Amino acid sequence: MDRAPRRVPVIALTGHLGAGKTTVLNHLLRRPGARIGVIINDFGAINVDAALVSGQIDQAASISGGCLCCLDDSEGFDAALEKLTHPRLALDAVIVEASGIAEPGALARMIRFSGAEHARPGGVVDVVDAVEHFATVDPDGRGVPPARYAVTSLVAINKCDLVPAGHREEHLARIEARVREANPQVHVVRIERGRLDPELVHDVAALEDPPDQLPLGALLREEHERHDGHGRGHGHGHGHGHAAHAASVSVSRPGPIEPGALLDLLEDPPVGAYRMKGTIAVRAGAGTRGYVVHVVGRSLFVASHPAPATSDLVAIGVDLDPEAVRPRLEAAMVPAEHADTVALRRLQRWRRLSL
Repeated sequence: MDRAPRRVPVIALTGHLGAGKTTVLNHLLRRPGARIGVIINDFGAINVDAALVSGQIDQAASISGGCLCCLDDSEGFDAALEKLTHPRLALDAVIVEASGIAEPGALARMIRFSGAEHARPGGVVDVVDAVEHFATVDPDGRGVPPARYAVTSLVAINKCDLVPAGHREEHLARIEARVREANPQVHVVRIERGRLDPELVHDVAALEDPPDQLPLGALLREEHERHDGHGRGHGHGHGHGHAAHAASVSVSRPGPIEPGALLDLLEDPPVGAYRMKGTIAVRAGAGTRGYVVHVVGRSLFVASHPAPATSDLVAIGVDLDPEAVRPRLEAAMVPAEHADTVALRRLQRWRRLSL
Protein backbone atom coordinates (compact mmCIF):
# COMPACT_ATOMS: atom_id res chain seq x y z
CA MET A 1 0.00 0.00 0.00
CA ASP A 2 1.31 3.46 -0.89
CA ARG A 3 2.10 5.71 2.00
CA ALA A 4 -0.47 8.45 2.55
CA PRO A 5 0.87 12.02 2.73
CA ARG A 6 1.96 12.82 6.28
CA ARG A 7 -0.56 15.00 8.08
CA VAL A 8 0.60 17.44 10.74
CA PRO A 9 -1.39 17.74 13.98
CA VAL A 10 -2.88 21.20 14.51
CA ILE A 11 -3.47 22.05 18.16
CA ALA A 12 -5.88 24.79 19.24
CA LEU A 13 -4.57 26.75 22.24
CA THR A 14 -7.44 28.67 23.79
CA GLY A 15 -8.25 30.41 27.04
CA HIS A 16 -9.76 33.59 28.47
CA LEU A 17 -7.80 36.83 28.25
CA GLY A 18 -4.91 36.75 30.71
CA ALA A 19 -5.11 33.02 31.40
CA GLY A 20 -1.53 32.50 30.24
CA LYS A 21 -1.84 31.10 26.71
CA THR A 22 1.24 32.92 25.44
CA THR A 23 3.26 31.76 28.45
CA VAL A 24 2.22 28.17 27.70
CA LEU A 25 3.09 28.63 24.03
CA ASN A 26 6.56 29.97 24.73
CA HIS A 27 7.18 27.15 27.21
CA LEU A 28 6.28 24.60 24.52
CA LEU A 29 8.56 26.31 22.01
CA ARG A 30 11.52 26.20 24.37
CA ARG A 31 11.58 22.40 24.33
CA PRO A 32 14.62 21.34 22.26
CA GLY A 33 14.39 19.40 19.04
CA ALA A 34 10.73 19.65 18.06
CA ARG A 35 9.86 21.91 15.12
CA ILE A 36 6.65 23.79 15.88
CA GLY A 37 4.72 26.05 13.55
CA VAL A 38 2.63 28.84 15.09
CA ILE A 39 -0.44 30.77 14.02
CA ILE A 40 -1.25 33.74 16.22
CA ASN A 41 -4.23 36.06 16.23
CA ASP A 42 -3.79 39.79 15.67
CA PHE A 43 -6.55 40.72 18.10
CA GLY A 44 -5.21 42.97 20.84
CA ALA A 45 -1.68 42.89 22.22
CA ILE A 46 0.15 39.65 21.45
CA ASN A 47 3.28 39.08 23.50
CA VAL A 48 4.57 35.95 21.78
CA ASP A 49 8.35 35.99 21.74
CA ALA A 50 8.71 36.65 18.01
CA ALA A 51 12.40 35.73 17.94
CA LEU A 52 11.66 32.39 19.53
CA VAL A 53 8.82 31.69 17.12
CA SER A 54 10.93 32.55 14.07
CA GLY A 55 13.64 30.31 15.42
CA GLN A 56 11.29 27.37 15.11
CA ILE A 57 10.04 28.08 11.58
CA ASP A 58 10.88 30.50 8.80
CA GLN A 59 7.96 32.80 9.61
CA ALA A 60 5.03 32.85 11.99
CA ALA A 61 1.70 33.09 10.23
CA SER A 62 -0.48 35.87 11.57
CA ILE A 63 -4.25 36.09 11.11
CA SER A 64 -5.84 39.54 11.30
CA GLY A 65 -9.46 40.54 11.43
CA GLY A 66 -10.28 39.89 15.05
CA CYS A 67 -11.19 36.59 16.64
CA LEU A 68 -10.29 33.59 14.49
CA CYS A 69 -13.71 32.03 14.82
CA CYS A 70 -15.37 35.28 13.69
CA LEU A 71 -13.57 35.70 10.37
CA ASP A 72 -15.92 36.22 7.44
CA ASP A 73 -14.41 33.13 5.81
CA SER A 74 -11.62 30.69 6.52
CA GLU A 75 -9.45 31.52 3.50
CA GLY A 76 -6.73 33.27 5.49
CA PHE A 77 -6.70 30.58 8.14
CA ASP A 78 -6.62 27.77 5.59
CA ALA A 79 -3.79 29.48 3.71
CA ALA A 80 -1.75 29.73 6.91
CA LEU A 81 -2.37 26.07 7.70
CA GLU A 82 -1.53 25.05 4.14
CA LYS A 83 1.80 26.84 4.41
CA LEU A 84 2.81 25.53 7.82
CA THR A 85 1.78 21.92 7.22
CA HIS A 86 3.53 21.63 3.86
CA PRO A 87 5.89 18.62 3.85
CA ARG A 88 8.89 20.76 2.93
CA LEU A 89 8.85 22.36 6.40
CA ALA A 90 8.76 18.95 8.12
CA LEU A 91 7.12 20.42 11.21
CA ASP A 92 6.12 18.17 14.11
CA ALA A 93 3.00 20.20 14.95
CA VAL A 94 1.24 23.52 14.43
CA ILE A 95 -0.20 25.45 17.37
CA VAL A 96 -2.98 27.99 16.85
CA GLU A 97 -3.00 30.54 19.65
CA ALA A 98 -6.41 32.16 19.53
CA SER A 99 -7.44 35.45 21.07
CA GLY A 100 -9.00 35.37 24.51
CA ILE A 101 -12.47 35.90 23.05
CA ALA A 102 -12.24 32.94 20.66
CA GLU A 103 -14.78 30.18 21.21
CA PRO A 104 -12.97 26.81 21.35
CA GLY A 105 -15.73 24.89 19.57
CA ALA A 106 -15.72 27.19 16.56
CA LEU A 107 -11.92 27.09 16.32
CA ALA A 108 -11.95 23.30 16.59
CA ARG A 109 -14.41 23.12 13.70
CA MET A 110 -12.25 25.44 11.59
CA ILE A 111 -9.31 23.10 12.09
CA ARG A 112 -11.37 19.95 11.53
CA PHE A 113 -12.85 21.21 8.27
CA SER A 114 -9.85 23.14 7.03
CA GLY A 115 -9.00 22.84 3.38
CA ALA A 116 -5.31 22.32 4.23
CA GLU A 117 -4.38 18.97 2.69
CA HIS A 118 -1.69 18.03 5.20
CA ALA A 119 -3.41 19.16 8.43
CA ARG A 120 -5.29 17.06 10.96
CA PRO A 121 -6.90 17.97 14.31
CA GLY A 122 -4.48 17.63 17.22
CA GLY A 123 -6.77 18.51 20.12
CA VAL A 124 -8.00 21.61 21.95
CA VAL A 125 -5.96 22.80 24.93
CA ASP A 126 -7.85 25.31 27.05
CA VAL A 127 -5.82 27.33 29.56
CA VAL A 128 -7.68 28.30 32.73
CA ASP A 129 -6.68 31.11 35.08
CA ALA A 130 -6.88 29.45 38.49
CA VAL A 131 -7.14 32.82 40.26
CA GLU A 132 -9.71 34.54 38.05
CA HIS A 133 -11.74 31.58 36.78
CA PHE A 134 -14.85 32.30 38.84
CA ALA A 135 -14.65 36.01 38.06
CA THR A 136 -14.40 35.60 34.29
CA VAL A 137 -15.51 32.48 32.37
CA ASP A 138 -17.57 30.88 35.17
CA PRO A 139 -19.10 33.65 37.33
CA ASP A 140 -19.60 32.35 40.86
CA GLY A 141 -19.45 28.74 39.65
CA ARG A 142 -23.21 28.41 39.49
CA GLY A 143 -25.74 27.33 36.91
CA VAL A 144 -24.74 25.66 33.66
CA PRO A 145 -20.95 25.28 33.35
CA PRO A 146 -19.18 27.05 30.46
CA ALA A 147 -19.88 25.31 27.14
CA ARG A 148 -16.21 25.71 26.10
CA TYR A 149 -15.23 22.72 28.24
CA ALA A 150 -17.53 20.37 26.34
CA VAL A 151 -15.26 20.52 23.26
CA THR A 152 -11.92 20.74 25.06
CA SER A 153 -9.63 17.70 25.04
CA LEU A 154 -7.16 19.03 27.65
CA VAL A 155 -7.73 21.66 30.34
CA ALA A 156 -4.59 23.22 31.83
CA ILE A 157 -5.35 25.03 35.09
CA ASN A 158 -2.60 27.64 35.18
CA LYS A 159 -1.30 29.91 37.97
CA CYS A 160 -2.05 27.31 40.63
CA ASP A 161 0.81 28.68 42.73
CA LEU A 162 -0.93 32.06 42.94
CA VAL A 163 -3.98 30.68 44.73
CA PRO A 164 -3.56 31.21 48.50
CA ALA A 165 -2.24 28.03 50.06
CA GLY A 166 -4.89 27.97 52.76
CA HIS A 167 -7.70 27.10 50.37
CA ARG A 168 -5.76 26.12 47.23
CA GLU A 169 -6.80 22.47 47.08
CA GLU A 170 -10.46 23.26 47.69
CA HIS A 171 -10.41 26.03 45.08
CA LEU A 172 -8.70 23.94 42.38
CA ALA A 173 -10.95 20.97 43.06
CA ARG A 174 -13.96 23.23 42.61
CA ILE A 175 -12.67 24.37 39.21
CA GLU A 176 -12.07 20.77 38.14
CA ALA A 177 -15.57 19.82 39.26
CA ARG A 178 -17.10 22.58 37.12
CA VAL A 179 -15.04 21.49 34.12
CA ARG A 180 -16.18 17.89 34.51
CA GLU A 181 -19.82 18.94 34.77
CA ALA A 182 -19.51 19.92 31.11
CA ASN A 183 -17.10 17.15 30.08
CA PRO A 184 -16.75 14.21 32.48
CA GLN A 185 -14.00 12.55 30.43
CA VAL A 186 -11.80 15.59 29.77
CA HIS A 187 -8.19 15.45 30.94
CA VAL A 188 -7.28 18.13 33.49
CA VAL A 189 -3.76 19.09 34.58
CA ARG A 190 -2.59 21.68 37.10
CA ILE A 191 0.38 23.83 36.10
CA GLU A 192 2.35 26.86 37.24
CA ARG A 193 3.80 29.62 35.07
CA GLY A 194 2.60 27.93 31.90
CA ARG A 195 4.73 24.80 32.29
CA LEU A 196 2.64 22.33 30.32
CA ASP A 197 4.53 19.15 29.46
CA PRO A 198 5.08 19.17 25.65
CA GLU A 199 4.54 15.40 25.53
CA LEU A 200 0.87 16.02 26.23
CA VAL A 201 0.62 18.31 23.22
CA HIS A 202 2.78 16.87 20.46
CA ASP A 203 5.47 14.32 19.70
CA VAL A 204 8.68 15.58 21.28
CA ALA A 205 11.30 15.11 18.58
CA ALA A 206 14.48 15.05 20.70
CA LEU A 207 15.99 15.98 24.03
CA GLU A 208 18.63 18.10 22.31
CA ASP A 209 18.62 20.46 19.36
CA PRO A 210 19.59 18.82 16.07
CA PRO A 211 23.26 19.59 15.26
CA ASP A 212 22.43 21.08 11.85
CA GLN A 213 20.17 23.81 13.22
CA LEU A 214 21.24 27.27 14.28
CA PRO A 215 21.49 27.39 18.11
CA LEU A 216 18.95 30.22 18.37
CA GLY A 217 16.52 28.19 20.44
CA ALA A 218 19.26 27.08 22.83
CA LEU A 219 20.53 30.65 23.26
CA LEU A 220 17.03 31.90 23.98
CA ARG A 221 16.49 29.17 26.55
CA GLU A 222 19.77 30.05 28.28
CA GLU A 223 18.82 33.73 28.34
CA HIS A 224 15.41 32.85 29.73
CA GLU A 225 17.01 30.74 32.48
CA ARG A 226 19.32 33.60 33.49
CA HIS A 227 16.54 36.18 33.47
CA ASP A 228 14.07 33.98 35.30
CA GLY A 229 16.60 32.78 37.84
CA HIS A 230 18.02 36.22 38.71
CA GLY A 231 14.90 38.29 38.18
CA ARG A 232 12.28 36.29 40.07
CA GLY A 233 14.12 33.48 41.76
CA HIS A 234 12.34 30.72 39.83
CA GLY A 235 14.11 28.68 37.16
CA HIS A 236 12.35 26.85 34.35
CA GLY A 237 15.04 24.26 33.80
CA HIS A 238 15.09 20.66 34.93
CA GLY A 239 14.71 20.30 38.65
CA HIS A 240 13.27 23.80 39.25
CA GLY A 241 9.75 24.75 40.15
CA HIS A 242 6.71 22.53 39.85
CA ALA A 243 5.22 20.97 36.74
CA ALA A 244 2.94 18.06 35.92
CA HIS A 245 5.06 15.63 33.93
CA ALA A 246 3.55 13.00 31.67
CA ALA A 247 4.20 9.29 32.14
CA SER A 248 4.28 6.85 29.23
CA VAL A 249 3.98 3.15 28.51
CA SER A 250 5.28 1.47 25.33
CA VAL A 251 4.57 -1.99 23.94
CA SER A 252 6.08 -3.61 20.82
CA ARG A 253 5.21 -6.80 18.97
CA PRO A 254 7.05 -8.34 16.01
CA GLY A 255 5.00 -8.61 12.83
CA PRO A 256 1.28 -7.94 12.33
CA ILE A 257 -1.25 -7.75 15.17
CA GLU A 258 -5.00 -8.33 15.54
CA PRO A 259 -6.75 -5.04 14.59
CA GLY A 260 -9.94 -5.79 16.55
CA ALA A 261 -8.29 -5.90 19.98
CA LEU A 262 -6.31 -2.76 19.18
CA LEU A 263 -9.40 -0.83 18.09
CA ASP A 264 -11.22 -1.85 21.27
CA LEU A 265 -8.39 -0.16 23.20
CA LEU A 266 -8.18 2.94 21.00
CA GLU A 267 -11.94 3.50 21.15
CA ASP A 268 -11.88 3.14 24.95
CA PRO A 269 -8.44 4.41 26.11
CA PRO A 270 -7.04 3.42 29.52
CA VAL A 271 -7.71 5.73 32.46
CA GLY A 272 -5.19 8.58 32.42
CA ALA A 273 -4.10 8.10 28.80
CA TYR A 274 -4.55 11.47 27.09
CA ARG A 275 -2.53 10.62 23.99
CA MET A 276 -1.86 7.29 22.28
CA LYS A 277 0.18 6.75 19.13
CA GLY A 278 1.48 3.80 17.21
CA THR A 279 2.57 2.29 13.94
CA ILE A 280 1.08 -1.13 13.30
CA ALA A 281 0.93 -3.93 10.74
CA VAL A 282 -2.18 -6.08 10.18
CA ARG A 283 -2.83 -9.09 7.97
CA ALA A 284 -4.82 -8.45 4.79
CA GLY A 285 -5.35 -11.45 2.55
CA ALA A 286 -2.01 -13.04 1.81
CA GLY A 287 -0.05 -9.89 2.71
CA THR A 288 0.11 -7.14 5.33
CA ARG A 289 -1.01 -3.54 5.55
CA GLY A 290 0.41 -0.77 7.69
CA TYR A 291 -1.31 2.01 9.60
CA VAL A 292 -0.41 4.87 11.90
CA VAL A 293 -2.85 5.55 14.75
CA HIS A 294 -3.24 8.59 17.01
CA VAL A 295 -5.60 9.19 19.93
CA VAL A 296 -6.00 12.65 21.49
CA GLY A 297 -8.52 12.72 24.31
CA ARG A 298 -11.44 10.76 22.85
CA SER A 299 -10.59 11.42 19.18
CA LEU A 300 -9.06 8.70 17.00
CA PHE A 301 -7.06 9.29 13.81
CA VAL A 302 -6.00 6.45 11.48
CA ALA A 303 -3.92 6.72 8.29
CA SER A 304 -2.21 4.35 5.89
CA HIS A 305 1.49 3.73 6.39
CA PRO A 306 4.10 1.30 5.06
CA ALA A 307 3.77 -1.97 6.99
CA PRO A 308 6.44 -2.02 9.74
CA ALA A 309 8.40 -5.09 10.77
CA THR A 310 7.42 -4.37 14.39
CA SER A 311 4.11 -2.97 15.63
CA ASP A 312 4.54 -0.28 18.32
CA LEU A 313 2.08 1.49 20.60
CA VAL A 314 2.62 4.22 23.21
CA ALA A 315 0.22 5.68 25.79
CA ILE A 316 0.94 9.09 27.40
CA GLY A 317 -0.76 10.94 30.24
CA VAL A 318 -0.21 12.83 33.49
CA ASP A 319 -2.51 10.63 35.60
CA LEU A 320 -1.47 7.45 33.80
CA ASP A 321 -0.61 4.47 36.04
CA PRO A 322 1.97 2.42 34.08
CA GLU A 323 1.36 -0.76 36.08
CA ALA A 324 -2.37 -0.61 35.33
CA VAL A 325 -2.07 0.52 31.72
CA ARG A 326 0.64 -1.84 30.48
CA PRO A 327 -1.54 -5.00 30.71
CA ARG A 328 -4.22 -3.31 28.61
CA LEU A 329 -1.72 -2.36 25.93
CA GLU A 330 -0.21 -5.83 25.91
CA ALA A 331 -3.66 -7.41 25.60
CA ALA A 332 -4.43 -5.14 22.63
CA MET A 333 -1.21 -6.01 20.79
CA VAL A 334 -2.06 -9.64 19.97
CA PRO A 335 0.04 -11.28 17.21
CA ALA A 336 -2.15 -12.08 14.20
CA GLU A 337 -2.05 -15.53 12.65
CA HIS A 338 -4.86 -14.98 10.16
CA ALA A 339 -6.55 -12.05 8.47
CA ASP A 340 -9.63 -10.73 10.30
CA THR A 341 -11.73 -9.21 7.53
CA VAL A 342 -14.39 -7.82 9.88
CA ALA A 343 -11.84 -6.00 12.08
CA LEU A 344 -9.94 -4.86 8.98
CA ARG A 345 -13.11 -3.23 7.60
CA ARG A 346 -13.58 -1.55 10.96
CA LEU A 347 -10.02 -0.19 10.81
CA GLN A 348 -10.58 0.99 7.23
CA ARG A 349 -13.72 2.79 8.32
CA TRP A 350 -11.71 4.76 10.87
CA ARG A 351 -9.17 5.56 8.16
CA ARG A 352 -11.92 6.96 5.90
CA LEU A 353 -13.37 9.00 8.78
CA SER A 354 -9.90 10.47 9.39
CA LEU A 355 -9.56 11.81 5.84
